[in-house]
Amino acid sequence: MFDLPALEEAARLVHGVFPPTPQYAWPLLAARTGAEVWVKHENHTPTGAFKVRGGLTYFDRLSRERPGIAGVISATRGNHGQSLAYAGARAGVPVAIVVPRGNSVEKNAAMRAFGARLIEHGEDFDAARLEAMRLAEAERLEFAPSFAPALVLGVATYALELFRGAPPLDALYVPIGLGSGICGCIMARDLLGLRTDIIGVQSTEADAYARSFAAGRVVTVPSANTRADGMATRIPDPAALELIRKGAARIVTVTDDEVAEAIRAYWRDTHNLAEGAGAAPLAALMQERDRMRGKRVAAILCGGNIDLALFRSWVLGEDAP
Repeated sequence: MFDLPALEEAARLVHGVFPPTPQYAWPLLAARTGAEVWVKHENHTPTGAFKVRGGLTYFDRLSRERPGIAGVISATRGNHGQSLAYAGARAGVPVAIVVPRGNSVEKNAAMRAFGARLIEHGEDFDAARLEAMRLAEAERLEFAPSFAPALVLGVATYALELFRGAPPLDALYVPIGLGSGICGCIMARDLLGLRTDIIGVQSTEADAYARSFAAGRVVTVPSANTRADGMATRIPDPAALELIRKGAARIVTVTDDEVAEAIRAYWRDTHNLAEGAGAAPLAALMQERDRMRGKRVAAILCGGNIDLALFRSWVLGEDAP
């Protein structure tokens, strides 16, 4: 997909916009899990999530290969859309984003604030994606998928930072939505010649990749009814699945209750607020604490964009005001 010089050049592009995000070993997380736990803080990017890296490399490639396009359209539950809106505004390219009905109010507001035209359609991400593809043809816009080599290249820059900034890692837990994050981690690990086990994490309520990983082929699921909306996909990307099957050690599934507990743990132990997908890797590590005891592991806190109302009802168990 790309080589190490290309990844290093992508990192220079990203770092021209914002500095590397930190990776810290948190002692209270170590006490909680029995492992030395390094957290990669992708919640500290300009959009509050890792996806912005891919947006920057996507528009950089688009400007060189397809100059003069009328605009870009895509589908998202939030972070991919924010990344495209942010990067598109920097590149001077109009961006339209299709989101499912009932999507995160605060993520919708953020996408609009970054300059996106927001369109609500369908009941889940996959329905929104089909509508975005239809509108791309109807309005002669460039359709930006959620998984593509240019996106993986940008996302892999966080893994490059982590692997070079932390001591040698026994394992790395990464959430899976459509797959760019974990594929970027696999690519960076392999290009650096490391032996770190990369462990994917999915919701028990949206486990298409876990089922596909076990079956050795694409398996779709009928629903993705999880509050961790960054992992709420029903249909795996075949190219992503192929790379995950070759490069991941395993895929762990976590419940929404386990994710909520991990969000609380992040707040108590690090005073960082994680969204559902962002806390899922820690939830998986907590589930596997016996297996990981005494090892040096990392968890990707891939984003912190959780709605206040969702945080209060799901994580704190409070009634709506």
